[in-house]
Amino acid sequence: MKQRLASLLGLALFLGAWELIPLFTPGARALLPVPSQLPGAFWRELQNGVWLACVGASLSHYLAGLLVGVTLGAAAGVATGAHPPLEWATAWITRILRPIPGLAWIPFAILWFGVEEKAAVFIIAIGVFWIVYFSAHGAIRNVDRDLVEVAAAFGFRTSWEKLVKVQFPASLPGILVGVRTSLGQAWMAVVAAELFGVAGLGQRMNQASSLLATDIVVVYMLTMAALYGLIDMAFIFAQSRLLTWKA
Repeated sequence: MKQRLASLLGLALFLGAWELIPLFTPGARALLPVPSQLPGAFWRELQNGVWLACVGASLSHYLAGLLVGVTLGAAAGVATGAHPPLEWATAWITRILRPIPGLAWIPFAILWFGVEEKAAVFIIAIGVFWIVYFSAHGAIRNVDRDLVEVAAAFGFRTSWEKLVKVQFPASLPGILVGVRTSLGQAWMAVVAAELFGVAGLGQRMNQASSLLATDIVVVYMLTMAALYGLIDMAFIFAQSRLLTWKA
């Protein structure tokens, strides 16, 4: 109870300071909106249907990119972690591609897919891929070798059987850590992916900033934070159900 009260008090002090600081700084309100301006801005966006349209568009990009990036990243990470020859063969490919930021792929995304949803999904998937790849790769490599030997003693002798029955279940907690990290990274990629014209939260924020409508920019920043919080809580719940065997 004390912790909750302390958290609420801290939030109240933060919002109060945010509201009062512009009063002592001329012109600050034009550069950064105060909390009291945000409900009105949100209500206007909600009434004209822009907020719902932007949230729906960005969620579709987010979930599609997340699904593609997580699936490919986990598959590639598990494959290279379980088979050293494959890891050796792809080592330099990984070293070359990994440092390239997702933003650098935007020109190619536009050339390959046009200014469409597929381009946004592509950028988001790249942002997610490497996080999940390295978490899956590391989790597979760190599986206790004794477990694999015990599995062989119980008749699971092929590489596929060992992977499905022992290595993947044992590495799943580590893989899910990477997936959870990617939930936040994907939202950052959403904004980058939509800045070049694809409809969604990023495009609306770009439009608002060009008009110096900073209250609308903050509304969509908080919208992304709220959506991430809800998705993260849902993921934690699903993770706890999926990993009940660890309890």
